[in-house]
Amino acid sequence: MKFLLAFILSTSCYPVWSQQLQLHYDLRHSVDPDHTHKNFPAFYFEYFRPPKADSFYGAVKPGSFLLKAQSELSGQRNNMGQYYMQISQGFRFWKPKIYLQVQYNGGLGIAEPGSYGYYLTNAFSLGLSYSFQWNNLAFFNIYSCYKYTAFQKPSHDNISAFFWLIFFSKYANSFTGNIVGLTENRNHGDSFTMMKSGKRFSVFSDPQLWLKLYRGFSGGSKINIYYHLLAEDDRWQFYPSIALKYQF
Repeated sequence: MKFLLAFILSTSCYPVWSQQLQLHYDLRHSVDPDHTHKNFPAFYFEYFRPPKADSFYGAVKPGSFLLKAQSELSGQRNNMGQYYMQISQGFRFWKPKIYLQVQYNGGLGIAEPGSYGYYLTNAFSLGLSYSFQWNNLAFFNIYSCYKYTAFQKPSHDNISAFFWLIFFSKYANSFTGNIVGLTENRNHGDSFTMMKSGKRFSVFSDPQLWLKLYRGFSGGSKINIYYHLLAEDDRWQFYPSIALKYQF
């Protein structure tokens, strides 16, 4: 089920230019020992470039660009158990600030120590995004895309998301996150899913609270919320982490 994460993480646009490195300690085994085998650290690197005012390349007005890499050290002796990458670019040919969004997601992972590896199956998305703000303290982005997932039996779906970023204490602290809904074929064309049919609807969300510590350093917490992503049955999973972030 882990390959589903390739469609959902960090699908939003941030309101300011930033590079950031995050270190999380995922506490999922502490809160759900019956379904998870360990807690583990994870690294996130994000580079975001927002649209430039009156920026043109001929008739094309480039929008935001996002590069994200995530490594979960969930393997034996905290070796890397999963790697995920996302690349996203927006652009428009018209005056209204509604952007076309093109996105790629993919990655690799290991199921269990001594077991087989797996793909975070390549997914390609194309759709529309729109950003807005309130009083320079709250920033929002909403988008909806057609998503093509390159299973042995390709899946044609929708993925939609809402992102928020709200500042407090003169921009020192923030509450941020996104909620994503998506569909996907149950039958991927392989021997593990060939007897299944229909679509599965899934949800992911990651609310985060960050408190400034010193200059570019912040401490905080994130809750990864899953529905129909890590488990087939109809249950929600809530996995918190404690984290340190450096923005530069």
